[in-house]
Amino acid sequence: MAFSTKASPFDSIIFGEFGRQPCNPSTTGIGDSVKKNIELFLSRNAVSHTPKPPLFELNSSEPTEALSLALGYDITAEDYHSFVHGRLPYDLIKPDFQLRKLLRTIKQRKIIFTNSDRIHALRALDRLGIKDCFEQIICFETINPDLPYSTRPDEFPVLLKPSLDAFKIAIHAGNVDPRRTLFLDDSVRNIAAGKEMGLYTVLVGKTVKSKGADYAVESVHSVAEVIPEIWANGMDGDDERLTRTKSELDAVFNTAAVVGA
Repeated sequence: MAFSTKASPFDSIIFGEFGRQPCNPSTTGIGDSVKKNIELFLSRNAVSHTPKPPLFELNSSEPTEALSLALGYDITAEDYHSFVHGRLPYDLIKPDFQLRKLLRTIKQRKIIFTNSDRIHALRALDRLGIKDCFEQIICFETINPDLPYSTRPDEFPVLLKPSLDAFKIAIHAGNVDPRRTLFLDDSVRNIAAGKEMGLYTVLVGKTVKSKGADYAVESVHSVAEVIPEIWANGMDGDDERLTRTKSELDAVFNTAAVVGA
């Protein structure tokens, strides 16, 4: 790995989903099991594929959209998560020693940002052997704190990536400066949304950049070859963290709103 002589442009690294799971290589096959469980859950609960109302254009085989769809039918998020994730073959997820070694070399703050519930995220990360590599997990409960207290299905809108509001909450919760934060995800829509929020973006699982992607990597394991500036020697010492004021973050959000209008 070649190290730059310049200070790293990144203070924080946010890892999203790869292969439908938090920071999980798609080769495990867990993504296929998630899709099957979603379809079974929707059919057992007689959930129509006609959304009411949609948050975005829905595809009921995708975890994000399926949850949004199900919650419009008096189904709780706990019901959905316990069914879809509770019966997954977690034994298919094996320790990823290469990924752990890579993560341990990154001195910046490392944060997980997932649409999954916290229980599933922790279990997947634990199976990979990388749970202790992250400072913070921003998950479904983080971006939807009021949902358990709702008295009707439409009282609180469900926020999930790629919603810009979900990104705003994640940025505040993580206390990161988007202008100095690298965001990795395998969803083109999530990458586009992250870019609108001012993040540096990495599309994982592709060799060609999509709209809004600053980088593209075929695998999370190849990040070092594509983005060596993460390991610039300016970050070799103590992890210097910037303190962001509310006014600074609001300025970033306002700029993003204009871009996305």
